[in-house]
Order: sequence, then C-alpha cells, then structure tokens
Amino acid sequence: MKKYDVIIIGGGAAGLMCAFTAGQRGRKVLVLERSNKFGKKILMSGGGRCNFTNLYIEPDRYVSHNPHFCKSALSRYTQWDFIALVEKHNIAYHEKTHGEVTRGQLFCDNSSKDILAMLLNECEQAKVELRSKCDVETAECDNGFRLETSIGTLHAESLVVASGGLSVPTLGGSGFGYELAKQYGMKVFELSAGLVPFTFSGQMKELFSELSGVSLPVTISYADRSFNEDILFTHRGLSGPAVLQLSSYWQPGENIEVNLLPALDVLEFLRTAKQQQPKSLLRSVLTQHLPKKLVLALESLWWPTQKETALAEVAGKVLDDLAQQLSCWQLKPSGTEGYRTAEVTLGGIDTDDISSKTMESKTRPNLYFIGEVLDVSGHLGGFNFQWAWASAVAAGEVV
Repeated sequence: MKKYDVIIIGGGAAGLMCAFTAGQRGRKVLVLERSNKFGKKILMSGGGRCNFTNLYIEPDRYVSHNPHFCKSALSRYTQWDFIALVEKHNIAYHEKTHGEVTRGQLFCDNSSKDILAMLLNECEQAKVELRSKCDVETAECDNGFRLETSIGTLHAESLVVASGGLSVPTLGGSGFGYELAKQYGMKVFELSAGLVPFTFSGQMKELFSELSGVSLPVTISYADRSFNEDILFTHRGLSGPAVLQLSSYWQPGENIEVNLLPALDVLEFLRTAKQQQPKSLLRSVLTQHLPKKLVLALESLWWPTQKETALAEVAGKVLDDLAQQLSCWQLKPSGTEGYRTAEVTLGGIDTDDISSKTMESKTRPNLYFIGEVLDVSGHLGGFNFQWAWASAVAAGEVV
C-alpha cells in the first residue's frame, strides 16, 4: 500500500493549485484524476484562452447560502497573486474589452494550454505525483485515509477533495465529492446548473429558433438582479453572457424581464420618431437601434396589423404598449440546458461545515474540500477560477 502525506482527488484548477502549494512545503503529494487528462476544464475555458481571473474580485460576485464564507480565502490569495504567478511564467495576457468597456476579465493571449502548462510545471518543481485515469471507489478513515482506487490501495494523512461539480460531465465532473461529504456527516445543498442557457417551448422556441445567431446588448432582470450584457438567440432559447449570469439566480417557473433598448427612453424615442418621421414605418425606425431580423420577428408578434401603417397613423396607445414591451419584455423560460452546457454547479457542500481559513471539514479532521464542490459559485468572468486558486492555496498551506 502506497502512503502519502496528501492525496488530492481531482486534477483540475483547484486540485493542481493545491498540489504544488502543499508540495512546496515538502509534503509528499499525489493527485488522482478520473479522466484521461488533467485540467480539461481549463483547456476549454474562455473559448480556449482561459479567463483565469478578474481585476475586480469582490464577494458580491459569488452565489452562496453564506455570502461571507469566501471572503477569507479571496483576501489572502488575491487576483494579484495569481497574476504574479502568470507573469513569473512569462505568459502573455490581456484584459478583454466589450466595445469601449472593460470588465476586468483577463485572458491568455495565446492559449489556455499556457495556464495548464504553468500549473503542471509548478507541480513538477514541487515533486507532485500525478495519476490520470484513476477512479476512487471508497475513502475510509484508517489512521488517516485509506483509499480503494482503480490503481490499488492508497493511504494519506490528509485528503483534499477537488472533484468539481456536475457541470459538463464530459470533462470529468462527478458527484463524488458530495457523496463523500455526506459520508462524513456534512450537509449538501440542493444542486442545480448555473451559468447556463435558458430553454423555451411553444411560440417562443419557434421565434428564438428563427433568430438563432442574432446577438445584442440588453438589460436582463429577475427579482433584484439585473445584468447589462449581450444576449444570444439560439435554436433552443437564449444564451449569451447576460443570460448565463442571470441563470444563477433564476428560479424555475418564474418570469424574466428583458429591456431590448436599455440605452433609450423608448417611449420618448417612438414619440419623437412619429413627429420627425411621420411617413416611416415602425420597423424602419426600430432598425436604427435593433437588428433588422429581430425587428421583423417582433413586428409579426407585437404589431402585425400595423406593419404597413405610417407612424403618423399609429395610435398613441399602440406606441405606449410597444414601448412597454420593448423595455419590459416578460418571458418565462421552460428550463435550462442543464449540466451538459453549464459552466458551474450551484449549491454543494454547506460552508457552515467548513473552515473558511483552511477549507478543512469541521466534522472530520484532515479532510478538505476546495473549488466548485463547495457551495460557492462565481459570476461569469474569471471569478470561479479565482475561487479555485484561493480555496486551493488556503488548503495547500496547511495540509
């Protein structure tokens, strides 16, 4: 039976970061990854360029039943610490711009492979042992932890669970970490897909399918949450950054609200157009600010009998109603695309059962949980990676 100081289950962002942090302290570390490659989620992130952190990391960018839990780790290992590591490895990066707006999202200039290579290089320098294609079957207490795995029986003084969530199962995610937490008396909140596209049925599905590929900036809202970013119409419904952000807060069966023209006082715009362009059609003035394909679809939906009516002849009540629809479009998603395309898993291990300083379980000494498996989910834009790095370092410094 092989013995280690630390065994880490999961070879993604959090697992690799924790591994070399512990290895640098002289600990004998083994990382077990169930898939055939390490860091698969890193490689596909950010369109292949890895949005590895954000310049504006704040606790309110995280979804959790305990919004204060993430503060300790994020304040002790900051975005600037990870940026310093990236620069140490001479990885070229840039802040993504959205038109003239920047939101602090940092991406590799070249490829996500650069970030994975950096983590693997640090692991090599710290003499971390890495094993892929390894399934962990059981993890029992035995003067430490005794693991039965597909490569044999292993023993560790400390066990770190970095197995991720249920999102994108083809990249190696699983429910192992949640089951292990329950095994040791920890509470697990209900799980659901987050940062995920909405799906629709019936008339809206047909409409959105026809608009597939059309994108535009909007304000999209649910309850007290609003996001000002792009939406993208798809064959199944709505996607794009604004939709993904809102999906982490939306509750099934509830309406969302879309302002298609957030930069305009829509009613004032339509009234002015009626005065200044009386012979124009509604679709003509709206295509000044909205994609033509979208305007034609909305025309059939909202003002079919006024298609060929000059603005001068359009009743004021019609303009009032149209302004309301354009700025407060009420939509009810039938659901989401689920874990298949979700970027994160919402819910997870109750952080009340975890030390915010060390990530150690309060119910079982020397058992640690880091990254996505915990009930901490970040917004789109590099926040989940920063949580992975910070929670990994918090555990790696003490295991």
